[in-house]
Amino acid sequence: MTMAVDHSGLAKRSSAASSTLELALDGITSPSAISEIENALIGIPGLMSARLNLTTHRLTTEWVHPNFNPAPIFPILERLGYRAVPFTNNPAEANENAETKWLLRCLAVAGFAALNVMLLSVSVWSGNITDITPETRDFFHWLSALIALPAAGFAGQPFFLSAIRAVRAGEMTMDVPISVGILLALGMSVAETAIHAEHAYFDSALMLLFFLLAGRVLDHAMRLKTRALASNLAALRAPTALRLESDGTSTEVSPDTLVAGDVILVRAGDRIAADGTIIEGTSYVDESFVTGETALRPINVGEKVFAGMLNGTGVLRISVAATGASTLLAEIERLIDNAVTVKSRYVQIADRIARLYAPIVHVAAAITAIGWIFSGASVHDALIIAIAVLIITCPCALALAAPTVQVVVAGTLFKHGILMRSGDVIERMAEVDTIVFDKTGTLTLPEPLPLNADAIPAELLNIASRLAETSHHPLARAIHKQAPKRLCPSEVLYQASEEAGHGVRATINGIEARLGSPEFCNVIMPQGSESASIIAVRYGAESAVIRIGQKMRFDAAETISSLMKLGFRIQIRSGDHENSVRPVARALGISDWQAGMKPADKLIALDVLKQKGHKVLMVGDGLNDAPALAAASVSLSPATGADVTQAVADAVFLGNHLDPVKVILKLCRSGRAIMRENFAIALVYNLIAVPLAVAGQVTPLIAAAAMSGSSILVTANALRARNRKGRH
Repeated sequence: MTMAVDHSGLAKRSSAASSTLELALDGITSPSAISEIENALIGIPGLMSARLNLTTHRLTTEWVHPNFNPAPIFPILERLGYRAVPFTNNPAEANENAETKWLLRCLAVAGFAALNVMLLSVSVWSGNITDITPETRDFFHWLSALIALPAAGFAGQPFFLSAIRAVRAGEMTMDVPISVGILLALGMSVAETAIHAEHAYFDSALMLLFFLLAGRVLDHAMRLKTRALASNLAALRAPTALRLESDGTSTEVSPDTLVAGDVILVRAGDRIAADGTIIEGTSYVDESFVTGETALRPINVGEKVFAGMLNGTGVLRISVAATGASTLLAEIERLIDNAVTVKSRYVQIADRIARLYAPIVHVAAAITAIGWIFSGASVHDALIIAIAVLIITCPCALALAAPTVQVVVAGTLFKHGILMRSGDVIERMAEVDTIVFDKTGTLTLPEPLPLNADAIPAELLNIASRLAETSHHPLARAIHKQAPKRLCPSEVLYQASEEAGHGVRATINGIEARLGSPEFCNVIMPQGSESASIIAVRYGAESAVIRIGQKMRFDAAETISSLMKLGFRIQIRSGDHENSVRPVARALGISDWQAGMKPADKLIALDVLKQKGHKVLMVGDGLNDAPALAAASVSLSPATGADVTQAVADAVFLGNHLDPVKVILKLCRSGRAIMRENFAIALVYNLIAVPLAVAGQVTPLIAAAAMSGSSILVTANALRARNRKGRH
């Protein structure tokens, strides 16, 4: 049964002249999708433009004619292999987009103002040692103030507003001393300009703002992409359901309108819209978001299925048991949200230091001013000395101590195919003592492969590949995809016929060929095949059994052995069946493993480890791993994982090797060590500089130079993270 869905009412008006429709796409894996999709759609009469955002997997289409119907877009995308559903930004994502644009405006203003004020400062500096007149110098200073004050007022809002919120909450974050330092530098510069002094510090305040804003924009961009991918998960749920009425007819309805007791029809290739029990039909389903297993599982009447599962081959009638917020998929999303909320309470090391550092510095400056006044100095001189104390102790070095290391380590990790999603990954990764792996798609490769292809005669494997090309069964697709190209003729066997649930048969060169279940091919099931899926092939008198399963990542054994030697506790917590997990654990030498675990079970296992004081790295790729990834101390996911899994993971690695797990642990240990060195440098600098400033031996100009010198030293030390190996 097929039904046409009218998508013409989904468009939203973007202006008086044009309309747009935004779609979330599933199945995008490479940049080539951009030209493929845009070129295919632009041929639709009346469609003005089609633009694909590779980062968010969003397609925006636009047209002008009021009678244009966007319905043809959907079958074209489906033929290309992409599933599309209408997408509407939720309020949280809209707010994130607005904040990103605001930060970019602040960054642009700070950069433009800093460059112009720096040009004026260079003229003043060179003139002070040549022949500049006091009137000209004052003019340049007032011109700098005219540029710097409004620019800093606008560009400094992210820090000023954050500092105000922190003070109101009784907290002390790094934004508080940064805001105080910027405001005092600007205020002192205005005061010095008013009394015709030689030096002002507008340029220093603006440059500090620019560099700090650049780091904040990059961090915000990472979080924005994370939210976009997570939003796509919600958008790619089953958009409709076929409800069977009492008179035998079917009605296409929203899944939200279903109630317990309804009966729905699920066709092959559709996602199941609600939790329930099969009352008619047999099929294979993709339950990877529950168990993590990518191979489709056969299901029959009486078995339970869950919303979000993909129906593979047969037509199913399902009695609805739970819908909407009561489904297992909704529970997984709640687990993710709760876990993310708990982990977001982690306080970065810079803010922990700021809680102690900022009050001490401010109190020291105040005591300095009061002490000099009581010693007979003028209020002006006492304030200049106190401001010199604040400038020389301005937390520039502290503010840069962690971010510079984060940037260097992130760049080094990128060269190794590892992408960090947040700055505090280094600190949390360096604390890890226990690593929990998922099995399918993590320790093993994500796609099922023929495990014994080398043991099958070439001609028989060729026949199997040609038959598999005509089948919709996932195991058949694995055979066709992985068979050697030299053995696979390009022609398709158009005369082949498929018997649902059994296999494919065709006549080749006058001889019958079959591919399917052992019974269908009249092949005896071999012993010891419990850990793999079986598909048989027969061509005349010749026959063979092809074992389909996940192959381990190429360097899994070596990587696990190295991690154990480094002292890490290694565990496997998998939703897959025991017969699949046991041989992998045995091959890798991992004695602590569990199988058949639901998403909530994995959370409980992580909580037990945390209560024992362990810092846990969770490595997984499936939707069923997402709550555990979010709850772990730190998490890592392969790039082949589900979008939501990548969204909640702290880092993502590319390729078919497991070595990135070892690389990121080593580099993060090294990075944390260099961070601590940077904080030590900043501390030693203050121990030397502050007494000199309090004693009145440092002018504000020298204080500014010393402050810049400490920042340069911290940055230079951070660069060592590119070549320094992690401590074993």
